[in-house]
Amino acid sequence: WYQRRVHKQWYQRRVHKQWYQRRVHKQWYQRRVHGDFSESHQQRSKELPAIMSGEFPVIKSAHSLVAKHVTKERWDRVKDIETKTCGFTIAKACACAIEFDNQHCGIYAGDWDCYKDFSEIFDAIIQDYHGISADAKHTSDMDASKITGNINEGVPVHSTVSV
Repeated sequence: WYQRRVHKQWYQRRVHKQWYQRRVHKQWYQRRVHGDFSESHQQRSKELPAIMSGEFPVIKSAHSLVAKHVTKERWDRVKDIETKTCGFTIAKACACAIEFDNQHCGIYAGDWDCYKDFSEIFDAIIQDYHGISADAKHTSDMDASKITGNINEGVPVHSTVSV
């Protein structure tokens, strides 16, 4: 009887531990997918409209491309535009550069329409980021025999593409 009792206690602890781990993982997953709805998130949500209003914001990432290319004049021309696809604004696109002080680029397109609706800002930032001129044209040549360089045949090649 003692051995069965010990085994039963061990089994109950194991089942409870598994249940607790599943519960914690489920809570983490819900927060990750649906957003954190804790008090701090709700408090931050109340503060965001003041930051994300149509007025020209203070850009915390002072050395970012947003700080360089988003001027008050450009901001005033596009501040009231919302994209048709998902209602994205220039304030939402520049939110990272506005809120954080460690951004290099600091602007993100919420949908395809951002590139058209905010083209004056996006084009300037993209051109500066890639070091191309405004009249540059993309040409595609997929002929591998034209690739030159010092790539060693025995070494795997790795590249990262950041969009």
